[in-house]
Amino acid sequence: MSQFDAERGIQNIVGELVQECTRRGHVLTETLVTFMVKAVVVDPTNGFENERKLTEQDVEKLKQLCLEKLLEKNSPSLDSIKMQLYFCMNYISQREFLKEIHVSLDSRLSPLSQQITDCRVKTSRESDAVYSRIITYILLQSSMGSPTDVDSVQEVKAALQSIFPQSELRSFMILPKKKKEEQLQELAMISTGIRLFNNASQNREGEFDIRELMPTVLKDALSSTGETIRKELSETRTLAWKFTAVLEKLTQRSRQSRRSEDPVVLLRQALYNVRAHEGFLKVLLTDAFSCEKVVELLQTDLSSQLKILTETLKPSETPPAQRVISSFKALSSTWSRLLDEAQLLNFLHNITVNLRPFVASRAGSEADLDGLQGAAEVKSDEQRLAESSGEQIDPAQAETKEWLMPEAASSYSDLPLQYNGFCGSTLVSSDGLLLPGNPHIGVLKHEGKLYAFSSKQAALKFASSPDAFAAEVVEKAKRSPELIHLLNLHQQLSYLSLNSVVKTEENVRTKSSCKCDSGTQTDIHPVEANIDKSYEWNEWELRRKALQLVNLRKKVTHSSQTNQSHMRRENATQTWLQKDAACQSKRDGGSSATVPHVYLAGLIGQKEAHVVKVNLSKPAYAE
Repeated sequence: MSQFDAERGIQNIVGELVQECTRRGHVLTETLVTFMVKAVVVDPTNGFENERKLTEQDVEKLKQLCLEKLLEKNSPSLDSIKMQLYFCMNYISQREFLKEIHVSLDSRLSPLSQQITDCRVKTSRESDAVYSRIITYILLQSSMGSPTDVDSVQEVKAALQSIFPQSELRSFMILPKKKKEEQLQELAMISTGIRLFNNASQNREGEFDIRELMPTVLKDALSSTGETIRKELSETRTLAWKFTAVLEKLTQRSRQSRRSEDPVVLLRQALYNVRAHEGFLKVLLTDAFSCEKVVELLQTDLSSQLKILTETLKPSETPPAQRVISSFKALSSTWSRLLDEAQLLNFLHNITVNLRPFVASRAGSEADLDGLQGAAEVKSDEQRLAESSGEQIDPAQAETKEWLMPEAASSYSDLPLQYNGFCGSTLVSSDGLLLPGNPHIGVLKHEGKLYAFSSKQAALKFASSPDAFAAEVVEKAKRSPELIHLLNLHQQLSYLSLNSVVKTEENVRTKSSCKCDSGTQTDIHPVEANIDKSYEWNEWELRRKALQLVNLRKKVTHSSQTNQSHMRRENATQTWLQKDAACQSKRDGGSSATVPHVYLAGLIGQKEAHVVKVNLSKPAYAE
C-alpha cells in the first residue's frame, strides 16, 4: 500500500469520524482525529499491519476503536494528546511572536496610513478630518489610550500641535507618499515621547509607575504572569510526585493478575499527563523569566531617559531642538519594546490558562489518591537526585561502553539527553513508570545518543543491551501515544510525530483551497500616457473580436449605386490657379501747386507797433 493511498484513506476515515463525533455532540478537530487514527493503526495490540491494505472489516474496526478513544470520558491519555496538540499548534518562539505582533500592528494601521497619505486637502473640513486621522494613528500605534477616550485624544492633540500645527498640513500633503509615511511615523514617535514625559512630569512628587499608561490586559500580564506559571508548576510537580509514589508502591508488589478496573492504568496515564504539563510549564516559565529580565532593564532605561529629559528641559536652559527630538524618539522606542514584552507575557499567560482544562481529568479525586498512597513516601525530584548522586558508574564495570562522568562534563543541563531526561530503563522494567534520570550517576553514550538513569542498577541494566531497551521504549510509546511527544521520540516514530500531523493538516488545507475568485480595481490610472485604449479585460470579448477578424478574412466587399446614394459618390474637379499679369492703360503725369510763404513783420520788440504782412509766395509754373 503506497504512502499516498494510505494518506488518502486516512483522510476519508477522518472525515467520517469528525461527522460522527459532531452528530454525537462532540466537536473535535481534524488534527486530533488524524493523530488518533494513526495511533490506533500503529498500536500493535489492535492487530493492524502497516504493509497490508485495510479491508472493509478493518476500516469498521478502526472507526469503532477511534470512536471509543475519542469519546472516552475522564481519560488522562486523551487529555494529554489534546494538551500536546494545543501547545504544538499555538506556542511559538519569542522572535516569531514579536514578528507576528509587528505584522498585525502594521496591518491594522496600514488602511489608516493609506487614508492619510492618499487624501487631498482642499477645504478646512477635509483638513480637520486628516488631522483627526493622524491623532487616531498615533493613539493606535502607541497603545496609550483609545480613540474613543476624550482625554487621550486631547493629550495627543496637544502634543502633536507643539511639533506639527495644523497650519503645516498643506506642506505635508504635497510631499511624496514615501516621505509622508516616514514623517507620519516620526510624528507618532515624537508625540508618544512627549506624552510619556508629560505624564511623568505630573507625578514628580511620587514614584512614577510606567505600567499605569499600559492597557489593563498588559498591565495584569506584567504583574502576574510569572507568578501564575510558578504556582501552576508547583501544583503540577506536587501531583506528579504523588502519582509517582503511588505507582512505585503498586509496581513493587508481587506481580499478580489485575482486573480491568485496577487503577494502575489510569494512574500511569495521569502521571504522563502531569509530566507533559510540567514540561510545557517549564518552557513557558523560561520564556517568562527572560521576559521579566528584559522588562526590568527596559523600565530602568525608561526611568533614566525621563530623568535626563527632565534635566535637559529645565526653564533655565535652551537645549538644541534636534537633541530634544532625539530624546523623545528614544523614549518612544523604549516604550514600544516594553509593550512588546508585555504582550509576550500576556501570550504566555493565556497559554498557561488554556492548558488547565487538559489537566482537569484525574485518576480519581485527591482523597482517592491519598488513600492509594497510604504510607508511601512522596519524594520530590530533587530528593531523588540527591539520594542517587552518591551512586556513580565505575568505568571498569562497563569497559565496552562510553560513559560521561561528572568530572568530564562541564554542564549537564546543556546535554541533549534522550527521553527528555527520563530513565528509559525504569520505564521498561517498571511497567511504564516515569522517573527522572540523574546525570551525576553517569551518562551513557551509545550511537551518538546520551542516556541518563534514575539509579546505578538501572544504568547497568540498560547498558547491557541498549538497543533492546530502546526498541522496547518505542513499543511502549506505540501503546501510549502521549509518550511520543513526552519522551521526544519524533525521529523513531516520525509517522506519529505531532509536528508531522500538524504539517499534514496544513498541507491538506493548502491543497484544498488552491483556487479562489479575486478581483482588483484601479480608480485612477497612475500614468495617463500608459493607458492602452484597446485593452480589453474580458476574455470573452477578446474571443468575440477574434472571431470577427476570422470571419472578415472570408468576406468580399460589394457596392451599388442607388437613387438615395448617388449624391454621395466621390467627385473630382481639376482647376488652374490664377497667374500674375499686368497691363498699362495710360501715361503718368503730374503738376506742381503753389507753396504759400507769408512773412509777418513787427511782432517782436514793439508794444504798439503795426504788424506788416508780406506775401513771399512764388508763382506756379507748368512742366
